[in-house]
Order: sequence, then C-alpha cells, then structure tokens
Amino acid sequence: MLTIGRLSDQTAVNIETIRYYERIGLLPKPARSAGGHRLYEQGACDRLNFIRRARELGFSLADIRSLLAMAQGEHACSDIRDLTLQHLAEVRARIVDLQRLEATLAKVAERCEGGENTTCPVVEALSLPKVS
Repeated sequence: MLTIGRLSDQTAVNIETIRYYERIGLLPKPARSAGGHRLYEQGACDRLNFIRRARELGFSLADIRSLLAMAQGEHACSDIRDLTLQHLAEVRARIVDLQRLEATLAKVAERCEGGENTTCPVVEALSLPKVS
C-alpha cells in the first residue's frame, strides 16, 4: 500500500492533482488507514501514469475517462483507435492554426524597427478591427 506522497513520488503527479482526480472519479477512492490517511494499491500507480501520459498527449479529461473505460474492456481496440485519430485530427488543426499565428506575428514583428518611435506597427496591427 502506498501513501499519497509515495504515489505522487512514483508517478510525478502532484498530490493536489491526485486528490482532484479522485474527486472527479478518474482515480478510485483509496482505502483509509485507522488514522484516516489514504492508502493506494499498486494499481493506482498504473492508472495514474496512464492519466498523466494521456494529459501530456493533450487528451481532455472526458477523453481520458473514455479511454479508461475502453481500456477496461468495455470497447474494442478500434474504438480506442477512433478516439485517438479524432484527437490527432484536432492536434493537426491546432498546428495549422499555430503556424498561421506564427506567420502573422513574424510579419507584424518584421514591420517594427524598435527604437524610440512613439508609433509602433505592432500596436497598430493589434488595434485593427477584427475581420470576419
């Protein structure tokens, strides 16, 4: 059995985050010692590592909840693949948006010479009305 501190150390997940995952049901409520301390089984490490890694890959908490249910045999591997491909499409769309943002910022920054001017092309560009 592991205390919350040991679980945190073994998984590199903050103690408050572990408590949060318990509150929202991603991590089962642990047993308690006579003194009221949380006592986790080793399986909590695996589950928490899964959650941490899924978060690192950008999955939402709702997606992680689905993945955990699927991993427990409630769905076929193809369902997990479909969810992963959907997430991949979202990541690729964000990359396109970020590349567009990068190009825009580079153009705006290029127009700014710096120095002591009282007018700045960056401020002017940011002050333009939004075009739909």
